[in-house]
Amino acid sequence: MLKQSEYCAFMQTDSVLLPNGIEMCYEVGGKESDPVILLIMGLGAQLLHWPDYFVQALINQGYRVIRIDNRDAGKSTILNTNTKKYPLVKALARAALGLGNRYAAYTVRDMTNDVHLFLSAIGVSKVHLVGGSMGGMIAQVLASKHPEQVQTLTLFFTSNLQCFSRPPYPKQLGLLLSGPKSGKEDDAVAYSKKFLKAIGTEQTHQEDELERFARTAYRRSYAPQGVVRQFQGILATGSLLRYNKATTQPTLVIHGSEDRLLPLGNGKRVARAIPNARLEIIPGMAHDIPLYFTPRVVDFMAQHIQRHSK
Repeated sequence: MLKQSEYCAFMQTDSVLLPNGIEMCYEVGGKESDPVILLIMGLGAQLLHWPDYFVQALINQGYRVIRIDNRDAGKSTILNTNTKKYPLVKALARAALGLGNRYAAYTVRDMTNDVHLFLSAIGVSKVHLVGGSMGGMIAQVLASKHPEQVQTLTLFFTSNLQCFSRPPYPKQLGLLLSGPKSGKEDDAVAYSKKFLKAIGTEQTHQEDELERFARTAYRRSYAPQGVVRQFQGILATGSLLRYNKATTQPTLVIHGSEDRLLPLGNGKRVARAIPNARLEIIPGMAHDIPLYFTPRVVDFMAQHIQRHSK
């Protein structure tokens, strides 16, 4: 049963047990009669990583917005598969060539199936699908494999993992592959702030806001091994190019010019691979959605959805 979210006054929260055993937590806001936008965020990210001001702006445009915790993140099911024997160097080498592997507990395709089952479980037949980063990878697969569930597709700062995709910059990759000194709150918060600064839009950083967000996210859920499993799952997936070529939905690709985690070349490749996709490059934006850029981004999304709504 939906109940008031303890993190966002205009959202309600609930969870649903999927047939595959994954319990998925989600939050929803907006009128029940409005068209549905589903937000899927990226690696290690909780539903909180879709900023409240961004969600509110979409609701104000006349949409019912759902944001979810992927498996191994937030308040959705956290698995317990051992990650220590994963051959990282070999997996990274294969991923650079657009090749998958069988070393991981699951792949992006499994996470896509979670979303497919989730929509059926909550009785939503069709959505305007929005994915960011790893969530954009999930969205690419869902739009191709389950077109009946996706009316339009919007992809933020993502990649299709094809051969020789532009890798993260050294600093961002190093932070991604590292972690906090310990699992204690202060250490985890310090690492989270450092990582968010490294991947985010530099001129929008506010120390007090980063501190507040990092502590809120930590206290809601801290699952470092879940982040590792998700990263392994990305590396195990292989190129998404075949899904791109089969995509029929109207697609908008949004990418910041200053993204150093998934550099702009990735967004350009995705837009070229999906038939008739439209690319919007946001000058100055990095791997996040700052308040400053939200009006422009939401306007692009609303125009895209309205142009292709039946």
